[in-house]
Amino acid sequence: MTTQLSNNVVGTHQLPDLVCLSHLRWNFVFQRPQHLLSRFARERRVFFYEEPLFGQSRPRLHVTRSPEGVWVAVPHLPEGLEAEQVVALQQQMLDELLHEHAVHHYVSWYYTPMALPFTRHLQPRAVAYDCMDELSAFRGAPPALLRYEIELLQRAHVVFTGGQSLYEAKRDRHHSVHAFPSSVDVAHFATARGALREPADQAAIPHPRLGFFGVVDERMDLALLEAVAHARPDWQLIIIGPVVKIDPATLPRRPNLHFLGGKLYTELPAYLAGWDVALLPFARNESTRFISPTKTPEYLAAGKPVVSTSIRDVVRPYGELGLVRIADTPEDFVRACEAALAEDRAAWLPRVDEYLAEMSWDNTWSGMKALLDAASMRREVGERPESAATPVDMATI
Repeated sequence: MTTQLSNNVVGTHQLPDLVCLSHLRWNFVFQRPQHLLSRFARERRVFFYEEPLFGQSRPRLHVTRSPEGVWVAVPHLPEGLEAEQVVALQQQMLDELLHEHAVHHYVSWYYTPMALPFTRHLQPRAVAYDCMDELSAFRGAPPALLRYEIELLQRAHVVFTGGQSLYEAKRDRHHSVHAFPSSVDVAHFATARGALREPADQAAIPHPRLGFFGVVDERMDLALLEAVAHARPDWQLIIIGPVVKIDPATLPRRPNLHFLGGKLYTELPAYLAGWDVALLPFARNESTRFISPTKTPEYLAAGKPVVSTSIRDVVRPYGELGLVRIADTPEDFVRACEAALAEDRAAWLPRVDEYLAEMSWDNTWSGMKALLDAASMRREVGERPESAATPVDMATI
């Protein structure tokens, strides 16, 4: 399975491979890691090492190459192992993967501090921590996560955050923290403004339609969703996305609530095209305190009015700029949705497009790549990490 090293160089320096340690599945939901690492894969080899799957089979590492060119490695481990055995097997599998693919010159890119126990021995050119969520606040977070994050922040040469509020929480904990809020592929979602073929499972649902796409978990305010559906039985609420970490039996059931399950990233514009309003019905709890929903600019790129609860990174900047309506109580949320349905889009859309004009995953990736490559170059020439650039607040750029 060994692949030939690409001939990508910067000046006289060969670009290092990228080894990513992730708690997310590559084939789960196409989001921040997929957007960024797919772009890295255009210029260098990228290895995406996932958390293990446990079952009845013998230990093995399943390695495939994604359509985006990313090597995806999934450890399969038998159930019932001691924690030390799980760490030892993952370290062995990762070492064998790097050996088989002749990965010698590389950077480590972490999405989860929980990968540290089996990666401490690695000797990358640089270490990046892309902190896209406050994982310790999520349901079922391992007790050791905060301790490992402290260690990861000590090892990292550059830290990225997935939103402004996360940046503000982490900026005093590392010498090189940079805010890179999640971005948007405007062209992809803008196709929803045109005439697209209606998906079969949505076609028979009447209007008005108010929709949400994303992971359905403890971050969603199910009580709010049910209250809105109860208050306006003539509205159809469409929820797209996998249900994780919560019992599907706890989902509210009403005739005008439609849970359509997960969809491919390529399918989302077709669903959006048929909505009248897009929703961000997030609960206000510890798990949503630092989130920066990628779907906010995606909804806007599709030309859909948006109503959200008061998530900090939605209020700033989208709410303050008047691009998204903010409401928390069921009564206020219903009123905001009524206003969104009556939105004068001819006046609103130009302001949306002006704001989105400077946003793209290409720009986000380019800024992160520059900082990562600079950190790697400093390491190559032996410069002290403390001399790294001062933290950058991308919200001011």
